Amino acid sequence: MELVMIFDMRAPAFGAPSEALYSAALDMAEWADDAGFDVIGLGEHHRSEDGYNPSPLTLASAMAARTQQIRLRTAVLLASCYDPIRLAEDLAVLQILSQGRVELGLGFGYRPAEFAMFGRELKDRFDFTIETANTLKQAWTGQPFQYRGRPCQVLPVPGTPIPILLGGAAPKVARAAAAMADGFLVPLFSEKVWRPYRKECLNLGKADPGAYPKQGPTLLWVSEDPDAEWEWLAPHILHVLDSYSQWTAEAYGKPMGPYAGGMTAETVRNSGAYQVLTPEDAITLVNTLGDHSSLYLTPLFGGAPPEKGWKMLELFKQLVLPHVPRTRIPRWGHALQANAD
Repeated sequence: MELVMIFDMRAPAFGAPSEALYSAALDMAEWADDAGFDVIGLGEHHRSEDGYNPSPLTLASAMAARTQQIRLRTAVLLASCYDPIRLAEDLAVLQILSQGRVELGLGFGYRPAEFAMFGRELKDRFDFTIETANTLKQAWTGQPFQYRGRPCQVLPVPGTPIPILLGGAAPKVARAAAAMADGFLVPLFSEKVWRPYRKECLNLGKADPGAYPKQGPTLLWVSEDPDAEWEWLAPHILHVLDSYSQWTAEAYGKPMGPYAGGMTAETVRNSGAYQVLTPEDAITLVNTLGDHSSLYLTPLFGGAPPEKGWKMLELFKQLVLPHVPRTRIPRWGHALQANAD
């Protein structure tokens, strides 16, 4: 089972302030490393009123200095928000600082406001993201090359190769991931998108990535009193869902997918995607998922107070973690954490 800790760094007005959240995130990253978690997942968005983390590489660098083993995965970094050469340099330094623990998940994005902010156009996102991935590979050879007529050379060269994972939900992205990336990150519970990826890998004579791993809920919160916990968690969950509803409406003309509207605390709780469980029920969930799976903890979800996140983490460590199947094997093809769409 792959254990993933996710940080979105949202700080809505009714939640904890950004300063407290970033301080806690560094401490929690160190805690996760000591506890044997496999991955820290960091998403990226811009022009978000609640301050959703716009700078995942900066946060990853700070976390790298506080950890020893846990992998640092962008899930996903929005390629269209970057100059590929500058990105190659920043990632090379981060890979050296982290002693080879970076996993670069590249995403295509969907919000027009984010593209406009960086002078990009939505219609170019697929080609530009693929170009960025290929440019990064060329840059990390350390050899001189040309990028769009610009003479370039990226040094220092990272001693450990940085795996590039493409993130998305379209068959076109799945086939591209199979053809030129090191793995595929898909939204949670998107098994149907995994199939064309696996099929294309086999068609190209590449290693079989295996079946789609079983997935834990979008949010798992462990508590001795789930009903009481749900009362204060619900506004944070609904805030996140409402934000994605607005973003998908901005992009597609109406809310899409799980953000299509009609969300209440009751309907969200009944959906099963957001679960507040007793330690005993969390152990049952772990046993049901088994070894070929991913489990996600988001202790600062939607600006949750750090003190409540810490209480949950310690309860998980004491009563649930001993029952989790553990390995330290990289699984680059696992599913993209839900907050980083």
